Amino acid sequence: GPGKHWVLQEQQGVCLKYLTFLFNFVFSLLGLLALAIGLWGLAVKGPLGSGGVALPRDPMLGLALGGLAVGAVSLAGCLGALCENACLLHCFSGGLLAFLLLEAVLGALLVALWGPLQDGLEYTLRAAVAHYQDDPDLHFLIDQVQRGLQCCGVSSYQDWTRNLHFNCSSPGAQACSLPASCCIRPREDAAAVSDPCGLGALGLDEEAAQRVVHLQGCGPLLRGWLRRSLRATGVYAIAVVAVQGAEHCLGQQCVSCGCP
Repeated sequence: GPGKHWVLQEQQGVCLKYLTFLFNFVFSLLGLLALAIGLWGLAVKGPLGSGGVALPRDPMLGLALGGLAVGAVSLAGCLGALCENACLLHCFSGGLLAFLLLEAVLGALLVALWGPLQDGLEYTLRAAVAHYQDDPDLHFLIDQVQRGLQCCGVSSYQDWTRNLHFNCSSPGAQACSLPASCCIRPREDAAAVSDPCGLGALGLDEEAAQRVVHLQGCGPLLRGWLRRSLRATGVYAIAVVAVQGAEHCLGQQCVSCGCP
């Protein structure tokens, strides 16, 4: 009868209310965690490229801003569902739509600008090679890339001749040498990054140098890694969009049902 139908509708509304609350409570915690990590990162270390190199802003800033946006939108959905506030639920739905549109635009831009982005990355790596000793962040970045991909330089190991400290004309102790992250080591070797295996490597011929250091540049290897990562990111993005779409539908149904 009508009474039974009303009870069923009320139960559906309560279920929607707490499901929307639970979803957004989890996402608000994740957003606040990302905000906290981003702010901590900005406080602990200075921005990338503090040595005067033209690099993008520190990724920690993007993490903090993204966490703030996700936390604010999810908190609106969380409080809107719990307090049965239609205004907050409309703000939540609008925020989710804005996120979906932004993700679509960013995805389209990434596909359209893939070539220039790779060129920009190569330029950044060359700048990092030239200023290797001038900035701790650049030092860390290059070492991680070279050790992770088992490569040296951008196009080849000879790119390190552009660094004033490693150039063979330099009067310093590092003249004609390469960073330790260029060195070939067994996987189980946990030697310090400062070991001298790269000393004098730029002065060797290729046959002798290949026994000590990696000769292949990081540019082609990094491009291949980025292509593989882009596919994985695409799958992840589809999953995120699906979750956001489900949240949006929950929010809309919660508004229409009144979330008793």
